Amino acid sequence: MFYSPGSETSGLPHNPFKSCCVPRPIGWISTVSAAGVHNLAPYSQFQNLTWDPPTVMVAANARADGSPKDTAANILATGEFVWNMATYDLREWVVGSSRDWASGVDEFSELSIPWVPSVHVAPRRVAGSPVQFECRLTQQLRIPGNTAEASAWLLVGQVVGIHIDDAALTPAGQIDITRLKPLARMGYRDYTCIERVFELSEFTGRQAAGIAHLQEVLHA
Repeated sequence: MFYSPGSETSGLPHNPFKSCCVPRPIGWISTVSAAGVHNLAPYSQFQNLTWDPPTVMVAANARADGSPKDTAANILATGEFVWNMATYDLREWVVGSSRDWASGVDEFSELSIPWVPSVHVAPRRVAGSPVQFECRLTQQLRIPGNTAEASAWLLVGQVVGIHIDDAALTPAGQIDITRLKPLARMGYRDYTCIERVFELSEFTGRQAAGIAHLQEVLHA
């Protein structure tokens, strides 16, 4: 199938776009408003951008009236946020914090989520999350949408503090991803978690020759 999103629909029961860009890391973002109200919400449009300095981004769609949701509003007002790794063990709190809570609701208090203070920024950290990044806003971009709620704020932050639970490390000093089971967003209402990791090495001469032969066969 093929369709042009600017002028056509896919003809499928649900828009397939977000189901193609998967899996997506979950940006479980904690912020605090200028008035001191704490907020916690997950975003599936989150990613690291570069590593020196470590930099991440989160894209937060607008409300139906085009105004920013609490996460974006808080980051724009204070310039600070924290990314908390969302894991399988924390999934109920992750989903709970995704509800469309009224503005000004503290999800930490509402959902009884344990928290610990940050070192460099004001937003709290999720106590049970094995990895957290303390971030300061460096760039912002408003992305227009065909509807008000399809517009988004693209917020880029420099990571100024990294917390890693010592228990999350292997004896070799690597993060034990399969034990932590980070959550990732699929399409529709589906999620997945990382339970299997494999390493890919560079092709050897024999492998490269085998691939070249296969390409010849396919194009014969």
